[in-house]
Amino acid sequence: MAGMVDVTIPVGPEAAAALADTTKREAIGGIVSRLLRPVVGDDPLLDAMGRLGADATARGLTPQVLDAELAAHKAERRRWSSSMPRHW
Repeated sequence: MAGMVDVTIPVGPEAAAALADTTKREAIGGIVSRLLRPVVGDDPLLDAMGRLGADATARGLTPQVLDAELAAHKAERRRWSSSMPRHW
């Protein structure tokens, strides 16, 4: 594959056996490359997440507001779960 570089990493025997297949090895290499360096625009999900984040920021969402909302949600879930019968 163009633009790819072979690397050596320790893996278990089962993984080594699976990676003996060139097609599987190339597919895993692509996955590892994307995990370590995702590029917005190449992945529709990452692109959508980037647009959503930019829109939220433009509308005033800050990390502090998000943390407060998450804390309120967790508190509500705790109240709800503590009111449920224990046999659930």
